[in-house]
Amino acid sequence: MNPIDTKNSIPDGLGLEKPKRVASDKLGQEQFLELMIAQLKNQDPMKPMQNGEFLSQMAQFGTVSGIQDLQKSFDSFSSSLQSNQALMASSLVGRAVLVPGSRLPYSAGAPAMAAADLPEAASDVRVSVLDGSGQVVRQFALGPQAAGTVKFSWDGLSNSGAALPSGTYQIKADALSGGKNSALSTYVVARVDSVSLGGQQGITLNLWDGSTTSLANVKEIG
Repeated sequence: MNPIDTKNSIPDGLGLEKPKRVASDKLGQEQFLELMIAQLKNQDPMKPMQNGEFLSQMAQFGTVSGIQDLQKSFDSFSSSLQSNQALMASSLVGRAVLVPGSRLPYSAGAPAMAAADLPEAASDVRVSVLDGSGQVVRQFALGPQAAGTVKFSWDGLSNSGAALPSGTYQIKADALSGGKNSALSTYVVARVDSVSLGGQQGITLNLWDGSTTSLANVKEIG
């Protein structure tokens, strides 16, 4: 056997490119296949990998890869959806929306619009309007109503028929069904002054009275 010629041998690190390390800690398709080939080469000849085991590992990789691709698609769809919602929200500035609430804005000469959420049909729905001190200034009945959103308006008159001044009032509604009264959730028509993007609540509408509500809470656009 001839001795090794150390003079003509290639020095370590020169002339040969070392394999590049994968910066990511995620297992890509190439790395997976390399590991699979190494596993096949180094398996115990007395206990070779069964076809079912090999296919199982391939299926697991395919599942993970498919989930990653699906996640990317969902992220892209989510970004597109958020952009569309932002455009929609910006178009609401200056417009009136029907949102959950009980603070009712009233301007003399223009009826104040509101609504109540009726879970089931009722033999009567009654509305109370309260002033800033919490005193009831007007009560009226809407009569029998089917389940759903019950819209109504207030003309700004008190129980005695006197015209009340412009301002912010409060509304309450209750339903009579089967001889029992139950309080109802109410909605008010409010003007959108501006829109805030981002934050924990996502897209937020800033209303005329300084309150805020989520875009998802808008029941109707005027």
